[in-house]
Amino acid sequence: MGYNYLTQEGYDKIIEELEYLKSEGRAEASKAIAEAREKGDLSENAEYDAAKDAQGLLELKINEMSKVLVNARILKPEDLDTSQVRVLATVKIKNVKNNKEYTYTLVSEAEANIAAKKISVTSPIGSSLLGKKIGDVTEVITPRAKMSFEIMDISMSI
Repeated sequence: MGYNYLTQEGYDKIIEELEYLKSEGRAEASKAIAEAREKGDLSENAEYDAAKDAQGLLELKINEMSKVLVNARILKPEDLDTSQVRVLATVKIKNVKNNKEYTYTLVSEAEANIAAKKISVTSPIGSSLLGKKIGDVTEVITPRAKMSFEIMDISMSI
C-alpha cells in the first residue's frame, strides 16, 4: 500500500474527526442500540437493526481513517519544489480547446474537496498532471470527453 501524503492541517483534521468518532460517535451508537433493545423483540425490531447497521458503518469509517493515518506522511514546505507538478502543488492550467483557466491543488484522496479546488492525485485530472512542468500539455480522459490542458504555473500550497 502506498503512502497518504497529507498537509499538517489535513492530518490534524483526520485525527480530530477520528477522536470524535471513537468517543462521542461510539457512545451515540451504543445509546441508540440500548434504546432500540428496550423496545422489545429484537427479531422484529427495525430500529435495533438500523442502530446495529449504523454502528457497523461507524466502525468501518474508524477503521478506514485509521488506515489513512498509519500510511500518512506529512509534507513540509522544504520537502517540495515547483519544478514539476507534485502532491500539494497548486497548478494553474488552461483548457487548450476553449482557453478557460483553472487552478487546483493536488492532494491525497483523504483531503480532496472539489468545492475548495482540492483534487485528488488519483483523479483523472490529478493523475495526468503529476510530473508535468510549466508549458507541458497533458491529455485527460474523463467519462464525458478527452481534454487537453496546458500547465501555466506551479506553486506550493503549504
